[in-house]
Amino acid sequence: MITNPSPALDALLRDAAGRIDAIDARWLLAHAAGRSQSWLYAHARDPAPDGVPERFEALVARRAAGEPVAYLTGVRGFWDFDLAVTPATLIPRPETELLVELALARLPAADARVVDLGTGSGAIALAIARERPDAAVLATDASVDALAVARANAQALELTQVRFAHGDWYAPLAGARFDVIASNPPYIEDADPHLARGDLRFEPTSALSSGADGLDAIRSIAAGALAHLAPRGWLLVEHGLAQGAAVRALFERAGLVEVATERDLEARDRVTLGRAPEARKAD
Repeated sequence: MITNPSPALDALLRDAAGRIDAIDARWLLAHAAGRSQSWLYAHARDPAPDGVPERFEALVARRAAGEPVAYLTGVRGFWDFDLAVTPATLIPRPETELLVELALARLPAADARVVDLGTGSGAIALAIARERPDAAVLATDASVDALAVARANAQALELTQVRFAHGDWYAPLAGARFDVIASNPPYIEDADPHLARGDLRFEPTSALSSGADGLDAIRSIAAGALAHLAPRGWLLVEHGLAQGAAVRALFERAGLVEVATERDLEARDRVTLGRAPEARKAD
């Protein structure tokens, strides 16, 4: 009995490149083969292992329909580690690393207390914990499913100092105060047409959009910050590129000082931060 030989790995990539991005195709083929990118380069002309062409074709079809690569592979790189992601969590973006850098720079040298509001996959909380293993880090989320993903990521990275709490924004904090409150909340306008395009169609809407102007979540976070910041503690929030001025106004209205907006590598407003005043001495 004559069987058709399995196509070479590079032939599979060439065929897929006409339908999806070539870089995406490489990630999906590596995932279908259960191998690394470097293995693909070294074995590009080898016949594909049994079952790989079929698994790869199914992934390519889903990607061509718009499904994000991160959800197809179940993994997205962030900071210096990989995170498991699912459709219950926002896909971590490289620009969120700016928020992590700014938060780390503002932590006290010892006994730092940090909370990541709306942690999703755990990206911010786990990056901070990885760099500062001495810090006490709390991660919260209103989604039970997202918290399960974040917990699993913490376990995989052996970041045992990170704790998790279920609830919306400040609800799970029970009066606790922190040196840094960090958040990448939803900030897209509810009617933004981008929500119906590309990868965003597959991500949880609750993690993307927040009211008519996209600022409902940030309003809540800013308004409650002073009740949960230690004296001279910092609030840092990621937001949209056109929202810097509006977010600064919300921070100032909430009583924060030293309010400023930092820009990302493409010179776009990305993170606004503000500080709690010194504690007042009793009269």
